[in-house]
Amino acid sequence: MSVLTLTLNPALDLTVSLEQLKAGHVNLAGAGHLGAAGKGINVARVLADLGHSPHASGFLGLNNDASFRALFDRHGIGDDFVRLPGDTRVNVKISEGDGRVTDINLPGLRVGKGDWTRLLARLESLSGSFDYLVVAGSLPPGVSPAQLEGMIEMWRERGKTVWLDASGEALKAGIRGLPALIKPNLEELEGLAGRIIDTDEALAGCARQLQQRGIHQVVVSAGAEGVYWFSPNGHWRARVPKVKVISTVGAGDSLVAGLCAGMLEGLSEPDNLRRAVALSLMAVTQIGVGIYCQKTFAAFQRDIHIEPIHDRGATA
Repeated sequence: MSVLTLTLNPALDLTVSLEQLKAGHVNLAGAGHLGAAGKGINVARVLADLGHSPHASGFLGLNNDASFRALFDRHGIGDDFVRLPGDTRVNVKISEGDGRVTDINLPGLRVGKGDWTRLLARLESLSGSFDYLVVAGSLPPGVSPAQLEGMIEMWRERGKTVWLDASGEALKAGIRGLPALIKPNLEELEGLAGRIIDTDEALAGCARQLQQRGIHQVVVSAGAEGVYWFSPNGHWRARVPKVKVISTVGAGDSLVAGLCAGMLEGLSEPDNLRRAVALSLMAVTQIGVGIYCQKTFAAFQRDIHIEPIHDRGATA
């Protein structure tokens, strides 16, 4: 089984580390890194680290795609991007010593009607070669939420498994396309529900409503409180150890990649969740994504506790 990731609005991420950001002043950074990124690209990179051979698609600017091409070559990721005239955007991530991250994101390249048609044709030609489509990230200017919904429906109607990791209007519209799995964080889930979610029972109730709509898998990341996975086969929570947070950028992407790999490999859901959450922990202890140390990765997996969630409302 094979995976195609879709990043409609990728970026070159400039990640800057400093002890504390002082607005309105000159700040001296301790470190900085400029690298090819985007949520779906991060997912593909982690999948490659786990021994899979993903492909990646979406839109890239023709003028500055060298870093992306180098990353794809280095990690064995198939390049199925549609190139547009101009530059892929640069996003700035400011990571402070206490773990707070400030994002400064540019809107991205404008996508014309003909560009979207070209991408749909590319995806149509690829659909027979992939079992999973992971749609991740924001929408660029020129792409509407309705277009995203239609694209998800197109793949689902072809019998493909579609996963969605998005926020805002892209998440709301994408859900209407009925992907098999979504991965909101707690704040994003509250935005969908229109209310504060402050108990496990309320969280389970929101997940149950989404499952009743036809979204079989609901994964919710809750920061230091861990990760919740609501599946037709059961509900689990991963409790995580305390770690020194360097940057939260890529943590959710690593989680999605880990879960996808685990499904491809036939792992049990508790074992799958444990490994995926360990990948997410690894991401927050570094700049960027990927497995930088197998020993640390194994230690994270040992320290993660998986417990079942008993949803009383499911039988009410």
